[in-house]
Amino acid sequence: MVEAKLQYNCFWVMFVVFMNMVSNGSCVGVNWGTMANHLLQPEKVVRMMKENGFDKVKLFEADENILEALIGTDIEVMLGIPNYMLQEMSEDPGVAASWVDANVTSYCYTGGVNIKYVAVGNEPLLKTYNGSFQKFILPALKNIQEALNHAGLGSQIKATVPSNADIYKSLHSNPVPSAGNFRPEIRDLAIEIIQYLHSNNAPFTVNIHPFLSLYGNNHFPINFAFLDGKNKPIKDENYVYTNVFDAKFDTLVWCLKKAGFPDMKIIVGEVGWPTDGDKNANIKNAKRFNQGLLRHASSGNGTPARKGIIDVYLFNLVDENAKSIAGGSFERHWGIFQFDGKPKYELELSGKQENKSLAAVEGVQYMPKKWCVLNPNADNLRDLAKSIDYACKMSDCTALGYGSSCNHLSAKGNASYAFNMYFQFKNQGRRDCDFSGLAMLTDEDPSDNKCQFPVMIADHGSSMVLQRKFLKILRGILEGIVGLLLFEGCLILVDYFV
Repeated sequence: MVEAKLQYNCFWVMFVVFMNMVSNGSCVGVNWGTMANHLLQPEKVVRMMKENGFDKVKLFEADENILEALIGTDIEVMLGIPNYMLQEMSEDPGVAASWVDANVTSYCYTGGVNIKYVAVGNEPLLKTYNGSFQKFILPALKNIQEALNHAGLGSQIKATVPSNADIYKSLHSNPVPSAGNFRPEIRDLAIEIIQYLHSNNAPFTVNIHPFLSLYGNNHFPINFAFLDGKNKPIKDENYVYTNVFDAKFDTLVWCLKKAGFPDMKIIVGEVGWPTDGDKNANIKNAKRFNQGLLRHASSGNGTPARKGIIDVYLFNLVDENAKSIAGGSFERHWGIFQFDGKPKYELELSGKQENKSLAAVEGVQYMPKKWCVLNPNADNLRDLAKSIDYACKMSDCTALGYGSSCNHLSAKGNASYAFNMYFQFKNQGRRDCDFSGLAMLTDEDPSDNKCQFPVMIADHGSSMVLQRKFLKILRGILEGIVGLLLFEGCLILVDYFV
C-alpha cells in the first residue's frame, strides 16, 4: 500500500512538472546566421538569447564556438549541414558518421548541448539551384539519420530537410491552398523524402517568407502579407484566408494530404521580415509582421486547415553584412537585432502583449569612434565613381539602395558612406581611408536621424578562434609531455624491480 502510494505521488509530481513545461514552453525559435564581417562573441549572444526567452535556435552549420557557448543551456538546437556538403554525405556513409560524431555525439551528454534536429541542407530543392542537389538530398538524409541511429541518438534527434515554399505551387486556374501540389519535376522526390521523414517520426520543415511575395510582385496586396486581418479575405471552399502565411502553410498541408500524410508534423524553419534594402523593408513593417506572427503562432488557433500552435523559427537573429545579395539588398537586413546586438524594435516573444523591450547583447566593444568620409578639399573627382564602386564591392552599401534608409543622401553623402563602410570593414586601417586623396578621417559622426554610419564592433572572432586553437595545441603538447614522463617513469620502475 505504501509502495503504491509512493508510485502515485511520483507519477503526480512528474505529471505536474510535465504540464508546467508544456504551459511555459515557447513555440518560437530563431535562426542564427553568421555571414558577417565582424561577429559578436557567441557567449554574449547566447546570454542575450537566454535573457530574452529564446528557447530554440537554428544554426546553418556546426560552428564549434557557438556549440561550445550553448553547452549547459536548455536551448533546443537545430544543427545545419550546408548544401555543399550534401554530395560527399550522400556518397560516403562514413563521412556522415564522422560529421555526426564530431558535431552531434561529442556534444550530446548530460549538461551538454540540447540538439533536437539536424537540418540536412538548406532549401536544396530551390528552383534557382536548377536541380544541382536533387540526387544528393535523400541519400544524405538517410546517411545522417542512420549515423544518428547508430550513435544511439535516433530516438531523440531527427534529421529533416528545410525546404523553401517554392517546392509547391497552386494551380494558376484556381490559386487557393487546396489546389496546391508539389512542383511536377520534384514531386516524386519530395514524396520519397516525406515517406522517409515519416518513417523516422521526423517533421517536414518549410521556410515561408511573405515579404518575398510582396517583393516579387508590385501588384500584390500589401495587407495580405501581414497577419493582422486587415485584408479582404480569400475563400477556399469552407476555409477563409486573410494572409499569405496561412495560405502558404495550408498549401503544404494539402500537399502532404495528397501524398498520403495528412497528420505529418510541420516546422516553419524560417519566417520574418527585413528592415532595410527595399521600400517595404523597414522597422515599422518588420515589427508589425513579427509581432502579428508571434501572436498568431502561439494562439493555438493555427491555420484554417490545421489547428494548434505553430512551431516557428524567426529569421534572423542578427544582421549579416557579408551575406549574398543575389536575391536582393534586403538579404543583409533580416535581423531582429543590429550587427552589434542592439534590438531594432520592441517585440513580445510570447505573443501575449506588445511593446516589450528586448535585452541587447551586453559588453560589446567597438572600434574607436572614427569615420572615413569624402575629403571636402578634394578637387580631382575623376575617379570618384570608380572608388565608390570599389568600396561598396568590398563592404556593404545596401543601405544606399532605392527605398533604403540612406537613399536620401547626396552624391557626396553616398561617397562618404561607401568610404566609411570600407574603412570599418578593414578594421579602421589608416591606409584604408585614402582613395587617392579623396577620403579623410573625422571624429565627427556623419550619421543623421535616418542613416547610420556605423562604427564596427571590435573583431574578437578571429582572435578567439586562434586562442582556442593555440590552447588545443598547447594541451596536446602538455599531454604528450605528461605521457612521455609517465612512460619514462614506468621504465625506471621496471629497471628497479628487474
